[in-house]
Amino acid sequence: MPDAIHKQLQNDREWERLLDCMLGLNTLDRGVFRLLAESSEPLTVDHIAKVIGKERTTAYRSVKRLEAAGVAVQDQESCPNGGYHHVYRLADPDEIADALQRMLNQWYADTGQLIQEFRDIYGTDTPSETLH
Repeated sequence: MPDAIHKQLQNDREWERLLDCMLGLNTLDRGVFRLLAESSEPLTVDHIAKVIGKERTTAYRSVKRLEAAGVAVQDQESCPNGGYHHVYRLADPDEIADALQRMLNQWYADTGQLIQEFRDIYGTDTPSETLH
């Protein structure tokens, strides 16, 4: 495999790991995310289920996890013969990136506070008998 292709595949896996870590996505969710990202138009759950080769309820649960994570959006489309159905599309990538950045900033702040609490409890000014 040429180095450029291998590197691109590696980069794809890296951002997928970011989604896994920060949003709790699983393999199926990543596949549905990719499907929504590559589609030029919103997709129905039935279409998603057919493409991923899973039952409709499985596809629906995955889409709902993506929606809850803020990376998929539900829209309503009118049917030609009346009524409507729901379709799903990827949320705005800039909004997703902004949300990930906010999550990272919050994690950084929370982790900094935990480190300071650790320092306050176990720092060099702490009597040695409390460490035993």
